Amino acid sequence: MRVKVVSMLALVTLGLAACNSGRTEAPAVATVASAPAPMAASGPVVDGPVLGPDGRCTGTAATTATVIAPGITECELVLLKGKPATDVLVGESGKGQREVQVLYSEPGGRELYFFVNNRLDRVVR
Repeated sequence: MRVKVVSMLALVTLGLAACNSGRTEAPAVATVASAPAPMAASGPVVDGPVLGPDGRCTGTAATTATVIAPGITECELVLLKGKPATDVLVGESGKGQREVQVLYSEPGGRELYFFVNNRLDRVVR
């Protein structure tokens, strides 16, 4: 009886092995559904209204600045200058910070203002 059971198991094993012998693709494997990745913010978060690529403020700036100095906001610069910028470049740094370059071309020369997260970082004249 024992020999009969062993022979039957061997025969079933060979039969099942023959079913897969002509198969070319990998056998299906059950996968575990993973939770969706959390959505990342669409960019850096900054306080207050900021300049858009067209040089206009996205809101009304309540300015407290009286001079152009490090730390003022992008919209405060435009209010202090009293005219729109010649050119504005808006981007994001590799560190996830908002970076803006504001160019003013004036008769006396050009001034380039660099902002990081809506705060004046440096000026190049």
